[in-house]
Parts: sequence; C-alpha cells; structure tokens
Amino acid sequence: MKLARKTIGPFIILIMSGMLIGSLCWEVIERLIRLAPSLSAFTLTISEPIRIFDFYVLSMSFRANPGTLAGLVSGVILFIAL
Repeated sequence: MKLARKTIGPFIILIMSGMLIGSLCWEVIERLIRLAPSLSAFTLTISEPIRIFDFYVLSMSFRANPGTLAGLVSGVILFIAL
C-alpha cells in the first residue's frame, strides 16, 4: 500500500500497534532472560520514560526498548506489504 491521504490512518494504526506489541514482547523476553541467576541485572530499556503529554491530572509516557524499534519497522513493512 502506498502512503496517501486516505491511507494515513491505517499507517499510524499499524505503526503504533507494532510499537506496542514489540515493546510488550521485548519486556516478556527480558523477564524470561532475568530468570537466569547470572543475568539478573539484564536490561536494554531506556531508564527515563519518554513523555507523550503531561498534564497535572493526566499524563502518558512509555519506556522505549529494542522491541519498540522492531515493532515500528515491522509496522512499516506490513503497511507496504498490504
């Protein structure tokens, strides 16, 4: 699929869902690796959260990891394949 005015919505949805799924999968992998006694301090997640918006009452942020980037790339590839 080509990026056009009509396809910008599905493009953003695929990118965001790919990033979310990639982040969650990486977190599961990281926790499974930490079960090994010699790798208990293993982490590749950014220590500071990336803030999307921050109001006094409501805020949203996330921590990026390699799965986030892999999910972003897979979302783009899936969009092109459609």
